[in-house]
Amino acid sequence: MGAYAHDPQTGLVQLDDQLVALLDERVAEEGTNCSELLRRFVRAALAQGVESRIDEAIREGYRRIPAEEPSELVNALAGASIEAEPW
Repeated sequence: MGAYAHDPQTGLVQLDDQLVALLDERVAEEGTNCSELLRRFVRAALAQGVESRIDEAIREGYRRIPAEEPSELVNALAGASIEAEPW
């Protein structure tokens, strides 16, 4: 293996001084370490991307096949249900 070989599950990321300072501050606040915090950030960013694609697919479905307007009965039942709530 070469001098730069590393575990395939380990990545090198270059951060500027400002990001390092912000990361260090967050690490101290949360009592964790940089690696764990970065893993959480990456997971959250990837999950947000998946959720955005799902949201767009749902919107596209409604553009292709618009929802029908609810009937008067559905509206009346929904209103009664909301009024029955204790909040």
